[in-house]
Amino acid sequence: MHTHGLRSVRRLPAIATAVALAAGTLAVLAPAPAHAAAGATLPFTSVEAESAATTGTRIGPDHTQGTHASEASGRRAVRLEPGQRVEFTVPRGANAVNVAHSVPDGRSGTLNVYVNGQKLAKTLPVTSKYSYVDTPWIAGSKTHHLYDNARLLLGRDVQAGDKVAFEATDVQVTVDVADFEQVAAPAVKPSGAISVTDKGADPSGRGDSTQAFRDAIAAARGGTVWIPPGEYRVTSSLGGVQNVTIQGAGHWHSVVRASRFIDQSGSSGNVHIKDFAVIGEVTERVDSSPDNFVNGSLGPNSSVSGMWLQHLKVGLWLTGNNDNLVVEDNRILDTTADGLNLNGNARGVRVRNNFLRNQGDDALAMWSLNAPDVDSSFENNTISQPNLANGIAIYGGTDITVRGNLVSDTNALGSGIAISNQKFLDPFHPLSGTITVDGNTLVRTGAMNPNWNHPMGALRVDSYDSAIEAQVRITGTTITDSPYSAFEFVSGSGRGHAAKNITVDGATVRDTGTVVVQAETQGAATFRNVTATGVGSAGIYNCPYPAGSGTFTLTDGGGNSGWSSTWSDCSTWPQPGQGNPDPDPDRNLARGRPVAATGSQDVYTPGKAVDGDSHTYWESANHAFPQALTVDLGSAQPVRRLVLKLPPQSAWQARTQTLSVQGSTDGSSYSTVVPSTAYRFDPATGNTVSVGVSADIRYLRLHVTANTGWPAAQFSEVEAYLS
Repeated sequence: MHTHGLRSVRRLPAIATAVALAAGTLAVLAPAPAHAAAGATLPFTSVEAESAATTGTRIGPDHTQGTHASEASGRRAVRLEPGQRVEFTVPRGANAVNVAHSVPDGRSGTLNVYVNGQKLAKTLPVTSKYSYVDTPWIAGSKTHHLYDNARLLLGRDVQAGDKVAFEATDVQVTVDVADFEQVAAPAVKPSGAISVTDKGADPSGRGDSTQAFRDAIAAARGGTVWIPPGEYRVTSSLGGVQNVTIQGAGHWHSVVRASRFIDQSGSSGNVHIKDFAVIGEVTERVDSSPDNFVNGSLGPNSSVSGMWLQHLKVGLWLTGNNDNLVVEDNRILDTTADGLNLNGNARGVRVRNNFLRNQGDDALAMWSLNAPDVDSSFENNTISQPNLANGIAIYGGTDITVRGNLVSDTNALGSGIAISNQKFLDPFHPLSGTITVDGNTLVRTGAMNPNWNHPMGALRVDSYDSAIEAQVRITGTTITDSPYSAFEFVSGSGRGHAAKNITVDGATVRDTGTVVVQAETQGAATFRNVTATGVGSAGIYNCPYPAGSGTFTLTDGGGNSGWSSTWSDCSTWPQPGQGNPDPDPDRNLARGRPVAATGSQDVYTPGKAVDGDSHTYWESANHAFPQALTVDLGSAQPVRRLVLKLPPQSAWQARTQTLSVQGSTDGSSYSTVVPSTAYRFDPATGNTVSVGVSADIRYLRLHVTANTGWPAAQFSEVEAYLS
């Protein structure tokens, strides 16, 4: 699925509401529990090209959508012209390597391979065939998916400290990262298994083995289909797969060349697929084509493990009954769309200890379409470089868990983790129950959304199509080097649905580019034990949209540090590393801020007094003095002048309103800043009154006791200035 095709340009620069972090309690809270290192336990070790010796050119860092550096792991890579090389120091014993790379569009070539200075007879083929994907139907997308992965058995063992070099031959190659691995010998055939070669499969890859696979699956019902070492070509999808194990000799040894492997709407289950590779020929994204390893249902109590899935549209697109499915210890690389999507009705599914790289949409997603995903989890997965959406996305569902994952280097239109009520289609089942987001680490995640023209945070809670009613519990989070914000709370449709019932407990934020909290819709969250260092602009950007839709309340549960400041100007977006700008003395602090009143008459609501239009106005309940209007300025401000207005039309006769000015820093305890005074509003002088003030005020209240022109309080604009 594409998680952003329905997004639209939703907003002008925000001029909206703000509520700063509330005062902390005096309670002593226990620290959040310690967490094990996030991510999968992997059989390989990755080494970044930019950390290796090279005669080429290091590129990056860069966060610009659609560049080679921004799509690279670590936002850096090495560019090799023909004859140039990059030399890696081997981190552990290995006999195989996988290289993430990119070559110019339309080109292919090879890399020479050297071990300790000795050139191998083998070369590593590199190609752009599976790269440079365009999805013009997805708003905000650009040419993406610039990298590909190529693997090679070295034919010898190398030890830690040995040198393995790659040299460009006939084409420019950008090298991103190398994965070094000790590949075990091929496994042996299980006793009683039926081999696909016994049914006529061709292990050379020249013949079509589709029917042999079908015959073996039919014959092995209740047993095991064996895929011996070799390469097998399967040209159309398999169906009727149930009550069978399909097993290979290891994914480096048993390789199936197929763009569609299993496609079925239902199964009685007990399907176990393991230990081989399925490598496709998908070069473009066509959403109407089921170019997936699994499309549909494996049935209850099934499993997928030890697989290498590459060059497909989606690894697993799961619909129907997949109850208690376990997906573990797999590698999913270079898909043009999602890595895995639980597309509704997933119950008790466990997706754990997988490695995903270079997805063209959400790497891991749950989408509660038709029926809710229930009691399912993404745990201890490692995700790198999703280039057009989120690392992990939860769209609706009940009692969902996202735990212990490591997500890095999201590129465009996505966050590291998104918890969302974006429905895309109906019938959709919004978030409900408890959503547990625990012990995750997000590195260089979050991205600029060109449709919104503002950034998406590393961890995003999005009340896109409906309010968040579930209990969202975010605990033990580590966010490092986010190019923009750490936590974002937003209603991505621009309709201002509430993001509420949220707790963030035990987070460490390091070197976030702009702010720790980016609040853009009404709602509420409690923060405990959240520490931040290296904050680029300010602690909090709190400007809910649309203006006047409500406030976002941040409650300090104690133990927070390093992010108490509030971005001062909701009409501008903080830029990475900008710092909080000095306030503009000529800016109206009250415009677009949250406002409340003791009452209002008909359509003359309180928001009309801060909407920037002097022709609209607030009118209190009639014949009910005293009346009050309260504006929240977002944070304590040294207010020095108020300008009070009535509509300038001559039909508004001169009148005098008697009022006092009160101020508060916490919204509960108010003091009188300007005593009760009679102010004359005269059309001859623009129906405008200026009031001198000298106080630090967050909550500005006008207390009106009389009006000679109408039996109610009336203001078309209330403006507050620093000078």
